[in-house]
Amino acid sequence: MGVIVLADVRTTTEQEIVAEWAASSYPGVDVRRLGEVDFVALDPETMLVPARVVWLPPVRKGERRVALADAIVLSNPRRPPAFRQQAIRRLGQDRVRVVEGVPATVADLGARYGTQQAEGESFASFVGMQASLSAERAELELVGTRYKVPRLVAEQISSSARFQAAAAQLAADLGRSASSVAQEATEKMGTFVATQSRLVQDVFTSTFSGLYERAWTVSADLDTLGRLRTLNKSNSLVFLPSHRSYVDTLILASVLHDHDFPQNLVLGGDNLAFWPMGSIARRAGTIFIRRKFGSDPVYKFAMRSYLSFIVEKHFNLEWYIEGGRSRTGKLRPPMLGLLAYVADAVEALDDGDVMLVPTSIVYDQLPEIAAMARESAGGAKTPEDLKWLFKYARAQREYRGEARVRFGEPISLRTALDEAGTGRARLEKVAFRVMDEINAATPISATSLAGFALLGAEDRAYTAREIEEILAPLLTYIDARKLPGPDPSLCRGLGLLTTLSELTDAGVLDTFDGGPEQVWSIAPDNHAVAAYYRNGALHHFVDRAIVELGMLALADGKPTPSDGLLAAGQAEALRTRDLLKFEFFFPPKEEFLHRLGQEMDLISADWRTRRPTIEWVYDTLFASAGMLLARRSLQTFFDAQYVVATHLAKLGSVDVDKDTVLADCLGLGRQLAMQGLVKMDSVSRELYDAAYRLADNQGAIAGDSDDVVQAARRAWLDDVQELRSRLTRLAAIEAEQAAANRREDNQ
Repeated sequence: MGVIVLADVRTTTEQEIVAEWAASSYPGVDVRRLGEVDFVALDPETMLVPARVVWLPPVRKGERRVALADAIVLSNPRRPPAFRQQAIRRLGQDRVRVVEGVPATVADLGARYGTQQAEGESFASFVGMQASLSAERAELELVGTRYKVPRLVAEQISSSARFQAAAAQLAADLGRSASSVAQEATEKMGTFVATQSRLVQDVFTSTFSGLYERAWTVSADLDTLGRLRTLNKSNSLVFLPSHRSYVDTLILASVLHDHDFPQNLVLGGDNLAFWPMGSIARRAGTIFIRRKFGSDPVYKFAMRSYLSFIVEKHFNLEWYIEGGRSRTGKLRPPMLGLLAYVADAVEALDDGDVMLVPTSIVYDQLPEIAAMARESAGGAKTPEDLKWLFKYARAQREYRGEARVRFGEPISLRTALDEAGTGRARLEKVAFRVMDEINAATPISATSLAGFALLGAEDRAYTAREIEEILAPLLTYIDARKLPGPDPSLCRGLGLLTTLSELTDAGVLDTFDGGPEQVWSIAPDNHAVAAYYRNGALHHFVDRAIVELGMLALADGKPTPSDGLLAAGQAEALRTRDLLKFEFFFPPKEEFLHRLGQEMDLISADWRTRRPTIEWVYDTLFASAGMLLARRSLQTFFDAQYVVATHLAKLGSVDVDKDTVLADCLGLGRQLAMQGLVKMDSVSRELYDAAYRLADNQGAIAGDSDDVVQAARRAWLDDVQELRSRLTRLAAIEAEQAAANRREDNQ
């Protein structure tokens, strides 16, 4: 059996280096460049050994990495020009390596060619591509998996039998020729395929790290990272992070880079592909895609083909499942388009699968919140361009606390799809499971908890001691629930003063220290900003809030417990959940009710054997001093629903335009907030949009007749008013608790 070393080289120097290596490793064997071999004429048993030269950067600060200075002088230490290679070889022998790919016989390659390549594609081109990819994998063993990047992407995809067959099918559907569809798809693929470069990857990481390194200290869940790294050896990972800041992708990339993960291919909107960021980011692994492309079947086909390639080749993906940054601090509804494409790719492959990794990124302080709050209140969005980037970079020079990266339980997409059944809601079930895991992994920061406490308290100024007293029972609840809470030391004593100082510096709080004691209050007109911080932790308290509302309902005899108290309580909880389904991500019914049972266990150990009389409910809730969460958690959302429901109920005609309704609701909401009838932080286009979607879901937007729609609007308004009245009663209980506590303190 003959052997040939295939030298994947660019220069004469590299050819010499490979030849010297082959003389030692394969004495007497021919060394040829890829273009010098007639593969068709070779004996089928000939063994082909791919080899290439790897040039390593010099060691800088203990690590081999390209620096920005290299790019400035147009020098790439990983790919030095021919005239410099001899000098590097002579003066820095530690920077020169030869790597050997996995050998294969011509017969083996011929078998692969027959099953993978489209008819008419060159066998020599196929062998050359396979040799290059094999050498690439060997190179990764040397430089580290963090530099794993897809190579020859367009060539591999467009020359595959699967791509050509799918193009022919689409061409038949469109009444076009297969070659024209394949060519158009290949061209469109060229507009979004990430042409990754290790040079740009290093430079991008070192340059743009300045956008977050001075502003935040990054912490990560190291235990989960270890498990993910093991999982990544046999599976593609799809990171689905929450989206709160433009630096989310940089922070996640730094965490994964530092722990030797392959670089993610990041799917992002083409609104950020402006010069020069677009070309740089694309070479650093960003895939810029159109916001909407449903009306372009060829673009859709090209994107699906690309994602199928990524899944099949086990590259890691990343995108923001919310579609855009949160304007309220809560997770936004998931966008299912990209998930649908990846699901198609998984199901098109016999053994295809990816592991979805729910990822939470939260910040102690975030300077973008004020702008997002203005947008949510109806303001215009600032366009992203080079001027915007420089302004944004300048804003990151101040220290803003910690940025926390946490991961939920990884989810097999194939298994999740099987468990979700069939039908239109299938992908939505998978997405909601991801969102629930993101929420579960999201830590409660001290700034979030302080925002939660102060927004839920009477709208006045508080001393540090009073704020500490408000926070103490919340910390007790967090500990009892084993939630990912803040460092308790940041919620008391000197630590609390630091937390309050951070919120004051961020403009969330106002402070006054001209009296005997320093006091803090929510800054005027900044309730929406404070709500953003609060909402980042709010999902942890929603189950408890629903339980409290249900207890009042049962005490009032609503609903009638014809099937027993437990069934009646569950029915009321599910009714409340249904009103909040466009605000929060709830697990399936059985798990949801199980969680409510766990909440009741914390409130009253004997709740299963007690009849919920008014007296028992009142005494039980009163005993939960400082831990009543319904009003603090849900008042804002039912206030927003009240505004939309009131506006719809008063409309003379059932014909409505959504944008007009939302604009009118912003005006009505501001008026009612100024009158003290709703909370100021409920005046939000985002919240009104969710309420509008709920109205549509309940038949209060359009229906079979005007009478039916008007009846649905009145019924919804009645439901919201009933729940708001219960929140008012809970407020009265809290006020009585506070008064009792003050009396005890004065005794």
